[in-house]
Amino acid sequence: MRGCDDATRQPSTPQTPIGHRPRNRSLIKGEHDVESHSFAALFRPIARSPSMSRRDDRILPQTEAQEPSPLTDKMAPAGIPRRRFLAWSALAAGAGMLHVPRGADAASALDEVRATWVASVLNLDWPSQASTQIENVQERVRVQQDELLRILDEAVLVNLNTLVFQVKPCADALYRSRLLPWSPYLTGVVGKDPGFDPLAFLLQHAHARGIKVHAWLNPYRVSMNTRQDTLDALTRSSTDSPPSVYVQHPEWVRVANNRFVLDPGIPEVRAWLAGVVAEIVRNYPVDGIQFDDYFYYETRDSLLDDAATYQRYGAGFADKGDWRRDNTYRLIRDIACTIKAIKPWVVFGISPAGVWRNKQDDPLGSETQAGAPNYDVAYADTRRWVLEGLIDYIAPQIYWPFARQIARYDVIARWWADTVRQTRTRLYIGMALYKVGTPSTAEPDWTVEGGVPEISRQLDLNEALPEIHGSMLFRHGFLREPQTQQVVAYIRRRWQGR
Repeated sequence: MRGCDDATRQPSTPQTPIGHRPRNRSLIKGEHDVESHSFAALFRPIARSPSMSRRDDRILPQTEAQEPSPLTDKMAPAGIPRRRFLAWSALAAGAGMLHVPRGADAASALDEVRATWVASVLNLDWPSQASTQIENVQERVRVQQDELLRILDEAVLVNLNTLVFQVKPCADALYRSRLLPWSPYLTGVVGKDPGFDPLAFLLQHAHARGIKVHAWLNPYRVSMNTRQDTLDALTRSSTDSPPSVYVQHPEWVRVANNRFVLDPGIPEVRAWLAGVVAEIVRNYPVDGIQFDDYFYYETRDSLLDDAATYQRYGAGFADKGDWRRDNTYRLIRDIACTIKAIKPWVVFGISPAGVWRNKQDDPLGSETQAGAPNYDVAYADTRRWVLEGLIDYIAPQIYWPFARQIARYDVIARWWADTVRQTRTRLYIGMALYKVGTPSTAEPDWTVEGGVPEISRQLDLNEALPEIHGSMLFRHGFLREPQTQQVVAYIRRRWQGR
């Protein structure tokens, strides 16, 4: 992989942006957001008899810790002392919850993808908010595990072969970690042990059904707000798991978009995130790691104050935007190298906002007028990551219909198909299941005939373009919503037997 053997090289200076508009997105991933028997009806909770309870395999037994493999100098990100990077990585490796033989190889992991995103932030898809309030640990575990099994049953019925499961919604974990506290979305309390390992449980039961699991992480987000109760929750100590990075490294934390975030310009942040990913890849048989579209993370009224970081680390960059893009580039390079050094068959993907750049700002961009291009707003040069082969796949969120003139589905999909051609990066398309059946003056196509013609047209294009290798639906919970049932029934028929 380009860059893994030269992590300390001088940063290149990519093209200077011609324009910049502050981020203003109407929808952010994970934050919102005619068959006789409906799909939703098929998934009403089922009362299990004792013989059906699966109680015996709910909680995975602890196994011997896996022996960590040595890390080399080449894995240490530029600017980070090797000893410090090794310490973080060793701490991650020491968790060793699972000792699992190598599963599917990289080629298998990159077959046609039919996926949904399973969002844990704000308890959107899993676990239910109600389950987090259950005081009895055994009952809460039973309910939350049944909810995961329901998700898997739904995946089988729709013939999905991949779930993109959000394991790090903020600076917290839905798996047993030595670096992150347990997520409050499991129990309502930061750091409280949920009584089982959700990622391990999902992996066991998904793989038994032939379904792959990509662990979805939000890299920089620390919290969803900056309220006093959030501060109290982050600083409260727990004996069940390590303290929040907010407590361990307050010097890394900034405010942007009215949330606490990690400063992407600090080299130690990149190294710490590489350790977080290393812990997952080493200890769990995940099929992939995915980062979403949250890189630089600010709004017009809540900008990231990284002036001091730029002054300290921005030598060689006359343009602050180029420096920021170099920071996200280095993160992606370091994460890719970390994954491949541990388990080369685990794929690494990015799901950015749909548009890289608008052609009005860059002749290489798409014929769009999107308000939040990756390059200009998130400071993520996703096109460069593809062209340099840093990532195994890219899944742009093309959450618009064909008729949306400022951001046409077909225009953006074809632009990405042209971009990945002649590269090693596979292209999957993120589709807006959440918009189906919802009235919209700007996008009325989502309600025409239940949204089936629009989704059918999008899937037709995905299958017609040879560069597109699958579709990801945002998000899983909308498989159950009444307004999506015609589309869900259509997708079931279309994907049957694949």
